[in-house]
Amino acid sequence: MSWGTELWDQFDNLEKHTQWGLDFLDKYAKFVKERLEIEQNYAKQLRNLVKKFCPKRSSKDEEPRFTSCIAFYNILNELNDYAGQREVVAEEIGHRVYAEIMKYSYELKAERKSHLQEGRRAQQYLDMCLKQMDSSKKKFERECREAEKAQQTYEKLDNDANATKSDVEKAKQQLNLRTHMADESKNEYAAQLQNYNAEQHKHFYIVIPQVYKHLQEMDERRTTKLSECYKGFADAERKVIPIISKCLEGMVQAAKSVDERRDSQIVVDCFKSGFEPPGDFPFEDYSQHIYRTVSDGTISTPKPEVSRIDPKITMGKAKGKLWLFGKKPKTSTPLWSPPGVCGPQSTLSDRDLVNEVVCRHRGASLRGLRRAWSLRMVSKVCWSVSHHANGPALEDFSHLPPEQRRKKLQQRIDELNRELQKEIDQKEALNKMKDVYEKSPQMGDPSSLQPKIAETMNNIEKLRMEIHKNEAWLSEVEGKVAQRSERRHSAEANHLVAQGRESPEGSYTEDANQEGRIQPQPAVHPEFDDEFDDDDPLPAIGHCKAIYPFDGNNEGTLAMKEGEVMYIIEEDKGDGWTRARRQNGEEGYVPTSYIDITLEKNSKGS
Repeated sequence: MSWGTELWDQFDNLEKHTQWGLDFLDKYAKFVKERLEIEQNYAKQLRNLVKKFCPKRSSKDEEPRFTSCIAFYNILNELNDYAGQREVVAEEIGHRVYAEIMKYSYELKAERKSHLQEGRRAQQYLDMCLKQMDSSKKKFERECREAEKAQQTYEKLDNDANATKSDVEKAKQQLNLRTHMADESKNEYAAQLQNYNAEQHKHFYIVIPQVYKHLQEMDERRTTKLSECYKGFADAERKVIPIISKCLEGMVQAAKSVDERRDSQIVVDCFKSGFEPPGDFPFEDYSQHIYRTVSDGTISTPKPEVSRIDPKITMGKAKGKLWLFGKKPKTSTPLWSPPGVCGPQSTLSDRDLVNEVVCRHRGASLRGLRRAWSLRMVSKVCWSVSHHANGPALEDFSHLPPEQRRKKLQQRIDELNRELQKEIDQKEALNKMKDVYEKSPQMGDPSSLQPKIAETMNNIEKLRMEIHKNEAWLSEVEGKVAQRSERRHSAEANHLVAQGRESPEGSYTEDANQEGRIQPQPAVHPEFDDEFDDDDPLPAIGHCKAIYPFDGNNEGTLAMKEGEVMYIIEEDKGDGWTRARRQNGEEGYVPTSYIDITLEKNSKGS
């Protein structure tokens, strides 16, 4: 099958077909270009999407910790890699398909033009040969007619008796001339005919088949190139399918890595304060003041024969205690409150908070009000710390709740240990370099390393001191957390026992006559103690002398030495503890059995 033999007379149609082939090639090139632009735009939009939803990490504290967040950010990373593969597809299509097609199309156009020009030149040469043959043919025909006329004229004169001999001779010469010219025209015509036939044979059997063969090869190469481009177009995407599959597999693995239990534990670790839950509000038996019997030096169990207390004095005392909270209204501070009560944030002033506590706990003693106040202030601080509302952090993190403080201290200790290890490694490297310099002085001066070594040693010492200081703070926090945990477990174990009162040391007295118990509130930061300081100290109702020494290690207690004399500012409520004050104004609870009490007569019932 060959165009030269099968389509020898279809030059115009072959010219149109080859032009259509080049146009189709350009059309496919345009398709490839638009496809790679789609891939590029798709990859760009994917990257913009990833960038939009990726976290903007300004500090380590804002790094994602929850497994659901980490999984989502891993999915974003995989999607970013997926976008990169789409860019690879676009780049592969652009270089291996579109660029080659455009280059090949330009080459084919030039080659087609050359082959068509060669075919046209061959056709023009054949047409020229045809014209020459036709011209010689016509000349031969014309000369033959002239020779025939000359022969007729000669025969006519030769038969005419009246014709002169000269006329006959002239006619004979003319006949000979025309005959000779006819012979020459015949020979020329024969030569031109033979030449044309040869050229025509060469044209239709050699030249044109060769031109058509080149055009056929060109068209077949065009078709083959399209086939290769089709395959390359598919291979460009097929090559990235394994990587895309890994990206999708990574997204699936990220989804499987989500752990709801771990996220819940992270929430606990992040927001756990370490404070104990508030205890039950005690039953305040005001009738015990009615039946109190005064003894010589001790406070005994209330008896029914004691006379009633003057209401004015009682109200005066209560009023004096509540005057503690009657400070000027402070600037509104965001306070935490349970959801559904007053929203996640409230702007109640301190006075409003006191009024709320008093309204909710009417009839409670001053200690109950102080404890309720402390609990609300602790919640306030927890919320403020978690939202960075308390101003600059303290070096020992004492502004944080116990559990968060322990966590921060542990993180700082780990960071300091890493820095210490770096300094130690640097010191060892400097010492090795110094040894090399000492053994080979031409490499350097050992004394030049001494300042750097001294600086490193100084840094190591500072880091060790800092680690020791933070470890001391951590030990203090861990000791308090453990102590609170023991007290909490003790409270849970005794909650099912008959109602009693909790001492400042955290133990319960199993006194069946008492109708309530008081659980001391864990101490808060000194900045909260300022909220409860009285402008005027509570009046002394007597004095006491220490019979035995007491260390007062527990919170809320007061240490004392044997024989030390102190003021009594609140009597024993039946829990075995009496509130006392030193000469310097320091207040706290001391065991009633450790002191000898003497009440002032004019302070009875106050």
